[in-house]
Amino acid sequence: MVNSSELAFMDATAQAELVRKKEVKPIELVEAAIERIERLNPTLNAVVTPMYEEARAVASGKLPDGPFTGVPFLLKDLLAEYAGVRMTEGSAFMRDYISDEDTELVVRQKRAGLVIVGKTNTPEFGILCTTEPNLFGPSRNPWDTNRTTGGSSGGSAAAVSAGLVPMAHGNDGGGSIRIPASCCGLFGLKPTRGRNPLGPSYGDMFGGLVAEHALTRSVRDSAALLDATSGPDIGDPYWAPPPARPFLKEVGADPGHLRIAVTTTAATGSNVHTDCINAVKDAMSLCSDLGHEVAEFIPDLPGDLISEKFIILWSAGCAWTIADCARNTGLTPAPEYFEPLTWALYEMGQQQSAATGMLALQDLQKVSRDIARYFVDYDIWLTPTLGEPPVPLGTFDSPPDNPMYGLFRAAEFVPFTPICNITGQPAMSVPLYWNADGLPVGVHFIGRYGDEATLFRLAAQLEAARPWADRHPPVSA
Repeated sequence: MVNSSELAFMDATAQAELVRKKEVKPIELVEAAIERIERLNPTLNAVVTPMYEEARAVASGKLPDGPFTGVPFLLKDLLAEYAGVRMTEGSAFMRDYISDEDTELVVRQKRAGLVIVGKTNTPEFGILCTTEPNLFGPSRNPWDTNRTTGGSSGGSAAAVSAGLVPMAHGNDGGGSIRIPASCCGLFGLKPTRGRNPLGPSYGDMFGGLVAEHALTRSVRDSAALLDATSGPDIGDPYWAPPPARPFLKEVGADPGHLRIAVTTTAATGSNVHTDCINAVKDAMSLCSDLGHEVAEFIPDLPGDLISEKFIILWSAGCAWTIADCARNTGLTPAPEYFEPLTWALYEMGQQQSAATGMLALQDLQKVSRDIARYFVDYDIWLTPTLGEPPVPLGTFDSPPDNPMYGLFRAAEFVPFTPICNITGQPAMSVPLYWNADGLPVGVHFIGRYGDEATLFRLAAQLEAARPWADRHPPVSA
């Protein structure tokens, strides 16, 4: 039996290999993960719904023969439904909701052999870029427990970063995989729109803003998991372009000579922290050393229009989310169920006309076409992931007389990531840089629509040149 401390920072691929070689049993991997969660979760508040008995029963039975057979895994408590287990979406409104079926993504994760040991913390309905819901309290960053994990997949990021599990589910509507990946020193890929299914309940979400995948420690885990879960479900309204070959085969493949455009200014005019600019400059130098052509690029983007139209879709999406939850729970929405920002956003969404929402979508689709033209001349677009390093907990708290403050403060923190939710392009945050305070600062690489392959090739090259797997936070297994 490999000892628990060694298991903690093995990636999922390595853990699955131990199972295949019969050097460890699935139940041993699961028990080790449960022990780590029990020991560290009181500090991190990453896991909000333990599923230990379900996990033990699954791990002790006959598991599917998949790429991750026996590997413990966590689900973000947002969108991911597991039959018989509660899904709160970080909201008191959903506190007592129990799922009656698995979502298709969970079906595929189980089919890959993953053993789900719990659900992770998320802000209410995934609205904010920090994980501090009133319902469960804040998740804490294992690199500095007074700072944000990012959001909305912050509980998942804290859990993987601290070594509770090797990878965990996340979803991304404005950067919610990439933001916490940057804050917690992980690899976080948002796939192309439609790459992973949202069914059976949903075809798309928020006009196509939302994508599903995971936070991982290694590039190969992200690629192998995407191989296991991607592809259209029956009846899906949109399909991503099929890959030429499995994504895992791109890991280690030669990316060739890439033309990389580099932007460090925000289209919204927000200030970008020196640490985030330095992280990009460092990545530029590394990419150049690896033989890629790197050029500074200032895009002509209508930042104010993008922000205005994104908020229209975000508020309409909040109103729709609460209406959908009301239909599922039988409850009537009322302010006492929700955080003030959520209710303010809901009321804004209720006031939008259908025509206003459709016009916002039309305008953002026009911006998407303009951005797609950048990739005629460039293969990759490199930006900071965030506008700042991980900020202190409480930064996005809204005062009673200004419930929308947190959302507008969030726009300063995340001026780059929402672009790819608008366009549907794949994008990844890569942990290549730590600042003088020892905090991770991710760098953001954007690929052409449907071209995760180039991102995986480049990511693996960067991982080999500047390994990050041995960097462990102060709070870790």
